[in-house]
Amino acid sequence: MFAELKRLIEQMGKDRGIDKEVIIKALEDAMLMAARKKLGADVELEAHYNDEVGEIEVFQFKTVVEKVMDPETQISLDVAVATLDEDAQFGDVLGSKIETNTFGRIAVQTARQIIIQRVKDAERDNIYEEYHDKKGDISNGFVQRVEAGNIIVNLGSTEGVLPVNEQIFKEAYKRGDRIRSFICEVKKITKGPQIILSRTHPGFLKALFELEVPEIAEGLIEIVNVSREPGKRSKIAVRTRDKDIDPVGACVGMRGSRVQNVVQELRGEKIDIVPHSEDQAKYVCNALAPAKVNRVFVDEENRAMEVIVPDDQLSLAIGKSGQNVRLAVKLTGWKIDVKSESATTAAKADEEGYKALMEIPGIGEVNAEKLFAAGLKSVAMLAAAGAEQLSALPGVGETTAEAWIKKAEIAIDQQIGEK
Repeated sequence: MFAELKRLIEQMGKDRGIDKEVIIKALEDAMLMAARKKLGADVELEAHYNDEVGEIEVFQFKTVVEKVMDPETQISLDVAVATLDEDAQFGDVLGSKIETNTFGRIAVQTARQIIIQRVKDAERDNIYEEYHDKKGDISNGFVQRVEAGNIIVNLGSTEGVLPVNEQIFKEAYKRGDRIRSFICEVKKITKGPQIILSRTHPGFLKALFELEVPEIAEGLIEIVNVSREPGKRSKIAVRTRDKDIDPVGACVGMRGSRVQNVVQELRGEKIDIVPHSEDQAKYVCNALAPAKVNRVFVDEENRAMEVIVPDDQLSLAIGKSGQNVRLAVKLTGWKIDVKSESATTAAKADEEGYKALMEIPGIGEVNAEKLFAAGLKSVAMLAAAGAEQLSALPGVGETTAEAWIKKAEIAIDQQIGEK
């Protein structure tokens, strides 16, 4: 039975990529189980692999006693001296080899099942360790099948799963198609390791640039952050400490060759490469590219910025459905409020007009809000209004209206006089 066992152990270890010691332990445990099937659970047994003869040897141990009560676990002194050890004494525990070919068919089948299961477990552990170390890397495989929208990918030694929510919405694959994806998670489940793949993860974009741009792989250029709306648009922030290297130019490549390779892999996803800056205002302006920025107001406490852009740049800065500013927020980590130059001017005028109205005696905040709601947003507009128009406002009588108009006229005269 074991004539070629040594060769089989070595061959199995080589073919399955399993440590030889794991296979030997499985064989020892299997033969021990087979022996217990034949001799019972209370018998004291040991199994060891004899490398010299290429055999799993099973030994049964018995205690030397004066009177044998249990022949399966005990042996008399006379028998022990005659068959096992001529120097045996009472209390010694002596082992005798059992012929494994005496095990029954069921015992042998049990042993075979144990070996098969142990080998499978070892293979699963090896795959888990292999892909756990590859977490964050790009995998290359082929579409094996599609199950409930999830793509099962043949990775060679095992399968990976590309769930529906990790697929780019506009991509479609069929059996046999080559597919590249990002190993984002490796789980241990009862069926073995489960390798979760992704094509939407920001790490996939980062890993693609690492493959295409040698300076990134060599550590000369650092990818600071990535923000993605998979299949639509992405932004990637890069920097370098080497003044002789243009990080954006290196990522774009000669005539855009490097970035185009990434775009092609992502089926046309637009990619903005942004230079990172320690000056956070400048970084935010870079992140809003291709829009041009006039000026920025920074609120450090709330980590927010108000960005003022020319009127003709507003739609570009915000982007379709707010995409450009949304990606810039994810990339920089700052709250960004984009406003046009004209809107800012109007807002400033409204604010100044509101303050001026509240300064007129008898108006205050509540009445200033009433006037604003009626479209009277400055002292000049109040002075030009008729008493009839003002008295139509809730809670404002004709006498009060006339008084406000008079005070507004006085305020205007004072302003002119000051000038």
